[in-house]
Amino acid sequence: MDEKKKVIVSGIKPSGDLTLGNYLGAIKNWVKLQDEYDCYFFIADLHAITVRQVPAELRKRSLEVLAIYIAAGVDPEKNTMFIQSHVPAHCEASWLLTCNSYMGELGRMTQYKDKSKNKEGDSISAGLFNYPVLMAGDVLLYQADLVPVGVDQVQHLELARNIAERFNRAYSPTFTVPNAYIGKAGAKIMDLQNPTKKMSKSEENPNGYILILDPPEVIRRKVSRAVTDSIGEVRFSDDQPGVKNLMTILSTITGMTMEEIEAKYEGQGYAQFKKDVAEAIVEELEPIQEKVKGLLSDKKQLEEIYKAGAEKANYIATKTLRKMQKKIGLVQY
Repeated sequence: MDEKKKVIVSGIKPSGDLTLGNYLGAIKNWVKLQDEYDCYFFIADLHAITVRQVPAELRKRSLEVLAIYIAAGVDPEKNTMFIQSHVPAHCEASWLLTCNSYMGELGRMTQYKDKSKNKEGDSISAGLFNYPVLMAGDVLLYQADLVPVGVDQVQHLELARNIAERFNRAYSPTFTVPNAYIGKAGAKIMDLQNPTKKMSKSEENPNGYILILDPPEVIRRKVSRAVTDSIGEVRFSDDQPGVKNLMTILSTITGMTMEEIEAKYEGQGYAQFKKDVAEAIVEELEPIQEKVKGLLSDKKQLEEIYKAGAEKANYIATKTLRKMQKKIGLVQY
């Protein structure tokens, strides 16, 4: 008999255009995981609305993100792919888990602290405070064994583990307690203009990030403007964060080791190195961009995929939700 595959759950918010960081840090890893694991990959539209979105843009980007997943090689035949809001159990589980979470632990989340730093209490959405509990529900509903996370999300996963253990102690074993899956390389791609910060679409300087759908000439321009240093040597060193970031990008795309990259560009300065990084990114993203265009021109195909995904996700998630309700003492219907 086949051994049961371990379950992996992950999602990306459609709150902005996806960056090279999203691709190399998450989606490219998912493609490697899909044969080995039972994977649930979703579009986290409910997480996106912790900040007010333009409705038409949110709908457009949700389909765009799904198209990028598929174009990048995430196979709808092998994975369960769905839009988060199509599975009502996420919201229901989130409330039940909120009642088993503490204000103190949510207030300690660094992302909440960072995002609310410059805002007064009255203008901070309660969703921003509570969304790590929704994230816990996303994972626990599918009895996830592993969650691919960037280093900035490890704290949220730790919270999900704490909530799962607390619920299991209070009501008897209900959830698998998930572990982090952190890819060996490319887990954190940094801003091209400020390599001490993670690459993000929310940064003001558009030269700091590369979008998955950026045209080749834009990619080449942004890489040529990437911050390096005056040392003039291609070395994988914390003292050279800009160069280190470009090396991480090149290594993640090509599979070259850092030693191989250092040897290849020894004594050459940065011009050819930057040119090669840009070409590697263009070669990686161009075929994806073509496929995305094709998928978005045939919305019917995308609709079939997210409907089939929601059907399977609903079945699994609702099973866990009913268990939770019963254990808490809610009357079943």
